[in-house]
Amino acid sequence: MSDRRVVLAQELHDGIAQDLVGLGFSIDSLISTSHDQTAKESLRQLRFSVTELIDKVRLEIHQLRTAADLISATSEKDFSYELLRVLSEIFRNVQEHAHASHLSIQITDNGIGGAQSKEGSFGLTGIRERIVSIGGDIRIDSGQLGTKISIELPLER
Repeated sequence: MSDRRVVLAQELHDGIAQDLVGLGFSIDSLISTSHDQTAKESLRQLRFSVTELIDKVRLEIHQLRTAADLISATSEKDFSYELLRVLSEIFRNVQEHAHASHLSIQITDNGIGGAQSKEGSFGLTGIRERIVSIGGDIRIDSGQLGTKISIELPLER
């Protein structure tokens, strides 16, 4: 049962908490661009409320994660789902906190290789299309020793 608390804490952190942080940044942006003093004051009050909510959610996350019987050793996780959540959090942190202008991603496996676009299959094509649509470049090298996918992305600042 304790592993459910960890999953809930992860979901709160990676979902609601990060959404609230993003909302706070949006409010900050509105405050900085607004010329109406009354609107600025209302936005500041809203920003304070959002900050309080973030603090409350973080406290709940902390309490969930520090419970006495935290993780069950026998719990099974959905590998893909967990990995996607981890990567999502890493990317969100880079966008919001790193002040980076460029992101480089490399994924390498030691499989049988053979990653190439095939007739009637759109997986790699879709990946390429998505990367290009966000201004990035992708390179796929696949041979007998496995596959290496390298992605280069500019980050808007």
